[in-house]
Amino acid sequence: MNKLSNSERIFNGLWKENPLFVLMLGTCPTLAVTTSAFNGIGMGLSSTAVLVFSNLIIALMRNVIPDRLRLPAEIVVVASLVTVVDMLMAGFTPAVYSALGIYIPLIVVNCIILGRAEAFAMKNNPIISFFDGLGMGLGFTVALVAIGAVREIIGSGTLFGFHILPASYVPCSIFILAPGAFFVFAGLTALQNKLKMPSATNGDARPLDSESGEACMHNCMTCGIKGCSTRTK
Repeated sequence: MNKLSNSERIFNGLWKENPLFVLMLGTCPTLAVTTSAFNGIGMGLSSTAVLVFSNLIIALMRNVIPDRLRLPAEIVVVASLVTVVDMLMAGFTPAVYSALGIYIPLIVVNCIILGRAEAFAMKNNPIISFFDGLGMGLGFTVALVAIGAVREIIGSGTLFGFHILPASYVPCSIFILAPGAFFVFAGLTALQNKLKMPSATNGDARPLDSESGEACMHNCMTCGIKGCSTRTK
């Protein structure tokens, strides 16, 4: 399997393997905290910091961690980093810390972070793992901000706290409540499928490989298809 360059790992995280819009991972914090674009940035950047450094540390330690202690070791690393992020946010960004609440500690069990540690960092060198975490984190941040922006605009007529819609606009407050998260996420997923964009729910966006005859999932680093002719170079 051909390894991707550092820049390609970032691009894959942003687009081809976007953790939320393509792989459909991390939906719990997404639906919970995206009441505004600002909250989306806060959760996205905190998750990015944990992703980057957990990938880096686990890749550095991958040859000394016993196989039977692999998952406990990954959880200890991630939990330690989340504790640091939690304390820094409480001290320097109290408003964001208060808005995100319990979802900052719950980054420990975010399937994106543990998934990249297990599927990528444990099998690759520290540098490429660092950029893989950066790409996935930035992709997650972009997705959170996109959903948060839609919910904030429709639900309160603002964007990043600034009024952008006319004073005559009557906010649809349901969009900043729990049901609004499902409406927006479902709408964006439906739009992806309509435009034939890569998505875990869009079979038409996964063409059959010409040689293997199996569906391409656009996830070359963890793909199990043998003899695939469409692997990312």
